[in-house]
Amino acid sequence: MGDPSESGEPLWLRARAGDGEAFGRVFDAHRDRVYRHACRLVDDIQDAEDVTAIAFLELWRRRDAVRLVAGSVLPWLLVTTSNVARNQRRSTFRYRRFLAALPRPDAAPDAAASSAQSSVFGLDADLRRTLQSLRGVDLHLLVLVSVEDYPIADAAAVLGVSEAAAKSRLHRIRARIRSQLSTDNDFTTRARP
Repeated sequence: MGDPSESGEPLWLRARAGDGEAFGRVFDAHRDRVYRHACRLVDDIQDAEDVTAIAFLELWRRRDAVRLVAGSVLPWLLVTTSNVARNQRRSTFRYRRFLAALPRPDAAPDAAASSAQSSVFGLDADLRRTLQSLRGVDLHLLVLVSVEDYPIADAAAVLGVSEAAAKSRLHRIRARIRSQLSTDNDFTTRARP
């Protein structure tokens, strides 16, 4: 994993000015966290790799419009990754719906691939479905604060909402997730050791 201390504002300013080497160092510093976030939001590894690549492409393409939080581009990258993952899921859904309409026999799912996928993502299917059901600011806020451990004030700043609104929203999001997970196949009892 890259060294986050190498990805501060001075390095970003060089990358923003078109320095490819500086951008490469920003990529090295943040690729693992962006990839892990993408894995939480999509259904397979290849999609997570695509989402990660697209997020960094957008970082380069929109480098003049990126909003830094505490001197870091990571919050912007995580929000962008969430948006790209949502678009990827919609695209995959449309593609699968199209394939399902084609006249051919159904193939049995590959049990080995399914098992490997669940261990790679490390998330229960119900939890992944619940995270994927969150939309817009709710998903971004939850990821920045609860998953990536950014202070709520920083998350609110990058999302353009007040800190009070962010706290209120986060409380409602967490209550919704607890409610959904407790009703989906009794997740709470399965999660206990």
